Amino acid sequence: MRNYTRKQWLTLIVFCIAHFCNAMCMSIQAPFYPHEAEKKGATTMQYSFVFAVFELVVFIVCPIYGQFLERIGVNFMNNAGIFTVSVSCILFGFLNRMSGPTVFLTFSFIIRIMEALGNAAFLTTAFSIIAQEFSLNVASAFATLETFYGLGMIAGPSVGGALYELGGFTLPFVVLGSLLMVAAAMVWYFLPVESSRTRPTSRYTVFLLMRKPKIFLFAFTTMSGSMSIFFLFATLEPHIRPWNLAPLEIGLIFVLDGFAYAVSAPIWGRLCDRCLPERAATTMGALTVTVAFLLLGPSPILPIKNSLPLCICALVIHGIGFGAEMVATFSGAKKDAVEAGLPDDLATYGLVSGLWNSSVALGGFIGPSIAGVMFDTIGFGWGTFIIALLHLFVAIVTISLSCYYRYYPDQDFSERSTLFQQSARSESTDSTYDSGCNSTRVSREDTAIGTVD
Repeated sequence: MRNYTRKQWLTLIVFCIAHFCNAMCMSIQAPFYPHEAEKKGATTMQYSFVFAVFELVVFIVCPIYGQFLERIGVNFMNNAGIFTVSVSCILFGFLNRMSGPTVFLTFSFIIRIMEALGNAAFLTTAFSIIAQEFSLNVASAFATLETFYGLGMIAGPSVGGALYELGGFTLPFVVLGSLLMVAAAMVWYFLPVESSRTRPTSRYTVFLLMRKPKIFLFAFTTMSGSMSIFFLFATLEPHIRPWNLAPLEIGLIFVLDGFAYAVSAPIWGRLCDRCLPERAATTMGALTVTVAFLLLGPSPILPIKNSLPLCICALVIHGIGFGAEMVATFSGAKKDAVEAGLPDDLATYGLVSGLWNSSVALGGFIGPSIAGVMFDTIGFGWGTFIIALLHLFVAIVTISLSCYYRYYPDQDFSERSTLFQQSARSESTDSTYDSGCNSTRVSREDTAIGTVD
């Protein structure tokens, strides 16, 4: 980090502040929204889909944003996205004024969808810019962003809890949404002005990236990690409710996971940039999350009784493993995309960022969706056991794939050129077609001139 230029430092600082504020706005909903929804008459299964629809929208639009990133304009998409999130956060704070579960849930869905569109635009462009500016230290720079995201996850519930006790449901969302709007103004002011010329759409797609097994596994790991955290967002508050904690204490419980994530993310990033392969980091992270969820339930197969200290310990362990999964998957997907033959430029970073954010969103959609169902049917203990099995599966598949490429390196080499060769053939076909059209056009013009003469 000592070798960063002034431009790199400015870019990193601005995005860290924006990431911090964005995380605060995202994290204040989980401790307070379930209670408010139940006061309106909504069930756990119903309001869990309010969390899920946000991620479903992000999952759909992130690959589209990544595909058309340069054509739309990086700065415009980034500024419009973060401003939309701030406005949506403020509007979310007035949901308590809605009467009845139907109206309450309807406006919850509308605001969350609008917020998701903005959040997807902001994250896709932010990660793309960071990957471009810090091409030699992607994991460390990305981990720094995620550290501030984790700090925002810490500050959001705790600050939100204090504001909730001070002014009720509306105040936390209005204050933190306004703070994010100030961060949006900073991003708009400090980012350089782009060229106004129209850029072509990238000829590569997210589906082309997914055809590479290594990148597909990184995406699946990202989705699994996201499922774990969003599972907790939807069910942790009802799980700890029997302990009769105050709103501030509930917020502090949610802080633990984010704190462990914020502390561990830079360490994982530095290790990935220096000596630790990304697949080894994701394996370690998946196994750590497995242990965390077995303890968090606690799993019915373990002879352990549920307690507040056990819950705290499990959340800290989960944050450490979750940090390894998130940091290593983004860095590894970017490296494998370039090795596969894609150009080392902003268009490729946009595709990787779109894929990564889409994978996070898919896990964020599935996590709350199944969380509410499992909480109401099989209980929290068996639900966490299923999430633990998923991460154990991720670790086994990652180890198996790593062993396969170790003994069959030629297959790995052939995969590196597959994407490039397919794209090159497509580009060659387009060039041949254009050349043929030009030749035909010239021939017709010559014929016309000869006729006139």
